[in-house]
Amino acid sequence: MRVASPHLYGLSSAHLVEYYGFLLESETAVAFDKMRTAASKDGIVLEICSAFRDFDRQQLIWNAKASGKRVLLDSDSKPVDIDRKSAEQIIALILLWSALPGTSRHHWGTDIDVFDSKAISKASLKLIPQEYASNGPCHQLYTWLVNNAEQFGFYFPFQHGLSGVSAEPWHLSYYPVSKGFVDDFDPRELRKILQDSSVLHKDSLLCNLESLVQEYVFRVAPTPQ
Repeated sequence: MRVASPHLYGLSSAHLVEYYGFLLESETAVAFDKMRTAASKDGIVLEICSAFRDFDRQQLIWNAKASGKRVLLDSDSKPVDIDRKSAEQIIALILLWSALPGTSRHHWGTDIDVFDSKAISKASLKLIPQEYASNGPCHQLYTWLVNNAEQFGFYFPFQHGLSGVSAEPWHLSYYPVSKGFVDDFDPRELRKILQDSSVLHKDSLLCNLESLVQEYVFRVAPTPQ
């Protein structure tokens, strides 16, 4: 199967560079390094816990959640029993916090999940909103990012009421590059990829693919002007 712009769907990492064990888009790596240095001057140890993920890795995450092998969380980060839920209900629950393979912004290398390693270890990190709230270990980091990330080209694409994905105060996007990737994303290419994939609940996904892409790929918080 030949796909146009395979890097948009997690099928290629040729556009990425290595940064401290992670793969990032080259401009993103340079900008993040500058932001990391600035944060350190304010006593924050800004670290990446997740960067590029390819299609196969995203498919493993999706299928583990869709099959019940990995816990699904509701919008309040509470575990959900999926035994009696329909395919559509399971899909909706997964999409609260995890992307459909082929649609993850982590495929692009422009988007990263971050934490303050001085405040919490990576092993202890759960990536839930409470960790970035007022009493959480990463609240100082979150406040710093709200005030400073934009000057380095980063912003929060997943914000309450502005995105299909639930608000993620740990997820940053390098918008000078990622906004172009959003513009180039083609649901027709995604359909071809999913048809040849092993993604669970594929039939239900393909029946609703255009609306899912609109909600979970195209509906994100607007980039800073």
